[in-house]
Amino acid sequence: MSAHLQTEQTQMSAAEWQARCDLAALYRIVDHFGWTDVLATHMSVRVPGEPNAFLINHYQELFHEITASSLIKMDLEGNVLGKQGRFNKAGFTIHSGVYKARPDANCAMHTHTRAGAGAAMLRHGLRPISQDAMIVYDDIVYHDYGMPASQEECDALGVSIQGGSCVVLRNHGLLTLGPTVHGTLMNMYMLERACELEVLAAGFSEPPVMIDPEVVRRLGAGLKKARAEPAWGLHEWNALVRVIEGKGSDWRQ
Repeated sequence: MSAHLQTEQTQMSAAEWQARCDLAALYRIVDHFGWTDVLATHMSVRVPGEPNAFLINHYQELFHEITASSLIKMDLEGNVLGKQGRFNKAGFTIHSGVYKARPDANCAMHTHTRAGAGAAMLRHGLRPISQDAMIVYDDIVYHDYGMPASQEECDALGVSIQGGSCVVLRNHGLLTLGPTVHGTLMNMYMLERACELEVLAAGFSEPPVMIDPEVVRRLGAGLKKARAEPAWGLHEWNALVRVIEGKGSDWRQ
């Protein structure tokens, strides 16, 4: 470890450094899944012990280049704290909106995948047509397209996310949030899968079979409890960290 990196670590809490490592790993996992859009999307975590501060990517880096020390620390008013760097203004709007409106959220992910953006254009939205959709179906909400990087959009998003943690941003993409990094990633994985299958079904020559409403209701009740568990998505997270460790562990720098 370089002397410069050691100095940086001594200037922050151990909890913040761990949050940085987890967020940098999350960017690498997103890159592994191919959920990237050059520099256009973003993930964040709230700084442990500092509810009005969060970490987000340095805007000039591709996801596979992001490291724990390169992340930008910001407050909810848009000020960069400590080491300076560029940030995505639309990203600040989304993530500050999440952390202001949802005190329970400690991580947020936003993507522009083809499946997510495609499903976001469908008037009927996501339907109960797949097992994958069932995992998050009761937690899905829709947010109408607004003016990017505006206070108006920040406030409107804060209202939309009161209804759920798996958000279809109409005409735009996807957003998930949660109390943990691993749970937020699990939400995004299942929401992305649901969108892939919805877009696939849109090309069928006949309407898809709908899951029985009573089954949807009963599954939703059980899955709501499962998603509330602290370990939601943890095993998947650990497995994916092993995958990216196989490509090197430089995100911890």
